[in-house]
Amino acid sequence: MVNVVLVEPEIPPNTGNIARFCAAMRCPLHLVQPLGFSLDEKHLKRAGMDYWKQVDVTVWNSSDEFFEFLDTEKKRFFLLSTKASQSYTEVNFKINDFLVFGRETKGLPESLLKANSEQSLTIPMLNPESRSLNLASAASIVTFEALRQLKAV
Repeated sequence: MVNVVLVEPEIPPNTGNIARFCAAMRCPLHLVQPLGFSLDEKHLKRAGMDYWKQVDVTVWNSSDEFFEFLDTEKKRFFLLSTKASQSYTEVNFKINDFLVFGRETKGLPESLLKANSEQSLTIPMLNPESRSLNLASAASIVTFEALRQLKAV
């Protein structure tokens, strides 16, 4: 499968909706702290409904811990950002890839994107005045494309 990673998510309904999507698609969900909410918040549970028990969730203490894991285990990852230039459709995804999404208000750190420019992807938008897509929408779009390529759906 494909791993979905949320780095420092801030809005409970987004994370809940992504968890619900991950449950439906059988994709592990990784949450990198600090989180902008408690995992037992009613808004988070309402958005994920009763799907939380079906999601394989890993909570990481920090970005450093998570990226050290990726490096140590030699895991392939992609960073999703409006600041990237390569479209997610230009990538041939593989089983066990990690799709990394930043927080709603700031995205991923620019230093991380620069250090990993070849692994930085964007979702092209037709309206140049649009700042970004909702986090849950973006995660669903890219994850579904990866699963489609892997013939998982």
